[in-house]
Amino acid sequence: MASSEERGRQASIDGFAHEHMVCGILMKRYQNVSLVDLPLSPYDIIIVFKNERDEEVIIRAQVKTARTSVSFTGGTRGGVDREYKSGVKTYTQSTKTSDVVIGYKPISDDQFELYFVPTILIEKWNNKSKSLNLLSSLKNNYEILERCKDKEFVLEKAKEYGLV
Repeated sequence: MASSEERGRQASIDGFAHEHMVCGILMKRYQNVSLVDLPLSPYDIIIVFKNERDEEVIIRAQVKTARTSVSFTGGTRGGVDREYKSGVKTYTQSTKTSDVVIGYKPISDDQFELYFVPTILIEKWNNKSKSLNLLSSLKNNYEILERCKDKEFVLEKAKEYGLV
């Protein structure tokens, strides 16, 4: 059995790998996508595309590994250096910190699911996480990703999906 330190190290590596994988997946679809190389940033990826009205849309996305649920918190340390104490405080994602949380659920080495959770909903729920079972309508739902900043649309869809 792996030691606690080894499990922590692997969790840290997995998190970084999942960010890169999500970035690559989104890049194939939207082209103008980049990882954010800012250590204190509350988001991991920037997505830029033109909407149906030919307006530029910029989305700030936070990637979270999701096995049974998606966590909406940030600011905590993970992996091998999780004992590190910094001035950074734990926070729950909101429209102030990012536009969408992307839950990356690994199924196998080459299979996965993406759950697009707009921070508009996270603020409404006022929870620190949600079960993937409850979020099934957001799985691979690229329309939700593309319109995650459109409050009226997000809330209308959330009602339709039984999320609010």
